Amino acid sequence: MANALQEQLLKSGLVDEKKLKQARQSGPRKGKKKKGKGKGNPEAAPAPSAADEARRREAERSRRLNEERKAAAERKAREAQIRQLIETHRVDRAGADVAYHFQHGRVIRHVYVTPRQRDRLGSGQLAVVTLDGAYEVVPRETADRITERDPERVLVRNDPEPSGGNDEDDPYAGYEVPDDLMW
Repeated sequence: MANALQEQLLKSGLVDEKKLKQARQSGPRKGKKKKGKGKGNPEAAPAPSAADEARRREAERSRRLNEERKAAAERKAREAQIRQLIETHRVDRAGADVAYHFQHGRVIRHVYVTPRQRDRLGSGQLAVVTLDGAYEVVPRETADRITERDPERVLVRNDPEPSGGNDEDDPYAGYEVPDDLMW
């Protein structure tokens, strides 16, 4: 329709060919307008619409869910590592007939061990850990590795006694502790 009007104006002599070409080149073009984003003017920035706000909330929710999944996967991997450490390094307690008592929370618990294992538990060479509600005895090195992953799993890990033991201020240094003393 615009072309027909231009043709009529040209025929009537109101415009010439040069002005017609100029009008065609500088005329408004639909679909090719560039919208200014208002870079220099912060007031010109449009307020976020409801759809933009919904997308932002959905992205935030997705990010939180991904973080929770990642944390759960890491927790599960740590559990598997601890389980493998305990199952591969647990001390065989076959023939165990001596109860070794220890505190778990506010309750005194016990685990049956051999007399040699009881001595090693007391000297800090062995440790007591928990696995699925049961108690297991593992070497100290394994207990240290378990502590790195979950300190709550190691219940008993005595410090090794100093080899010197020469305490000049010890008032009971002259008294020997009997071998059959158990609590």
